[in-house]
Amino acid sequence: MTTSNNLEQKTNYKALFSLVTVFFFWGFVAASNDILIPVFKKAFDLTQGQSQLVSLAFYIAYTVGSLIYMAISYFLKEDIVNKIGYKNGLALGLFISALGTLLFYPAANTGSFPLMLSGLFTVALGFSLQQTVANPLAIALGSVNTGSQRLTLAGGINNLGTTIGPLIVSFAIFGVSSNTSTEMSIESVKIPYLILGLAFLIVAVLLKFSSLPDKPVVIVETNNQTNSLKNSALHYPQLVLGMIAIFVYVGVEVSTASNLPAYMEKNLGFLTKDVAPYISLYWASLMIGRWTGAVEILSEKVNVQKILKFVLPYLAFGVFLVVNAIAKNNLSPFYVYGFIILILIFADIVSKGNPARMLMLFSLIGIIALFTGMATDGLISVYAFTSVGLFCSTLWPCIFTLAISGLGKHTSQGSSFLIMMIMGGGIISWLQGFVADKTNIHFSYIIGIMCFAYLALYAVIVAKILKKQGIDFSKKIEAGH
Repeated sequence: MTTSNNLEQKTNYKALFSLVTVFFFWGFVAASNDILIPVFKKAFDLTQGQSQLVSLAFYIAYTVGSLIYMAISYFLKEDIVNKIGYKNGLALGLFISALGTLLFYPAANTGSFPLMLSGLFTVALGFSLQQTVANPLAIALGSVNTGSQRLTLAGGINNLGTTIGPLIVSFAIFGVSSNTSTEMSIESVKIPYLILGLAFLIVAVLLKFSSLPDKPVVIVETNNQTNSLKNSALHYPQLVLGMIAIFVYVGVEVSTASNLPAYMEKNLGFLTKDVAPYISLYWASLMIGRWTGAVEILSEKVNVQKILKFVLPYLAFGVFLVVNAIAKNNLSPFYVYGFIILILIFADIVSKGNPARMLMLFSLIGIIALFTGMATDGLISVYAFTSVGLFCSTLWPCIFTLAISGLGKHTSQGSSFLIMMIMGGGIISWLQGFVADKTNIHFSYIIGIMCFAYLALYAVIVAKILKKQGIDFSKKIEAGH
């Protein structure tokens, strides 16, 4: 393969649309955990801390899964994904997740909270393998120029899952769309998750016989021939620094949202039941940003792209409004958010699809958003903190693309190292909570500013590292226009 071939190849849309189904599942299940937490707390008579074991069991599985992946590869003396193939890797991950959903049946029958946690852990264990395979695969299904945009589109589908997942699961469990009631039998959890397990198996079969490449060409040739002599993904500085970047990125994304309810209740006097729509807006903001960032791969016509840059974010915003209208939430406080979305659109246009430039620009705006939230009160501060979701929206694909660029045969191993760092979501959230206890919840958002500062620095450093290896996204993207 030559560099030019990889840069010019067309996006395999048929394969890409097959692949994004697994991205939807990740978001659907992760957001649905927010429904399970109050359900389990009441059903099993748990403390608040004990109920948070739901999130811990789910997210720690990503790290454990990556460690298992690396251990197996080490003993086989060959990368396990390269050995079994990408389609087989996805199918195996879905099968593992399906096994996890089966555990909900005996757990509900026996009223066992540990068995419920085991089920969630196993579901996420399968997700860990799926993420290891699917993220680099999305980048490989076309030109390296638009790799981050394909991952952004997939992320947008993921956030469609986070937006509608809680609504569907809540309706399936309670028979109503509202998530404010937890009056139910624990056995009512069985059927929704068994149906989810069946969906996992069906998609596994469909992907197995889909047009997805089993051994995709993910090697990006560079002018630095010493790269071919490296025998581990950890020998690439873009990956090592990228692991830290993923850690702090997931950290600031999760911690900003997880600490927002406490801020709104303590500082602004909101009732707990009135906070939910704002948290919904935060996660919808990620969908808004990702739909915006995926425009380049939806059409090659510049004029069409310009129109979609304005249409898609407001279409995603409309999804948020519809979902909350169904949930019978008051929508009037949210219309002003449409003006904040214009900042996202402008920043996306300025970045010109360059992942390093986008990472730096969005990180700097994220810092401004957090400073604004810390310096103000009332709904202005809430919108400032919520807008962090807009500016976090495309950071995952940017970091992922930059971190695995030039890794060649070590791409899937590097992907596994990156997936491992998802644990930052739990650790950074705890750290911000610790700072809030020592100072106050308002000031604690300084942790998020520090995270964004590292991401902006990484954007500058990694661009120089890749340029030395013969990979210059600025030249590639400018040449494409």
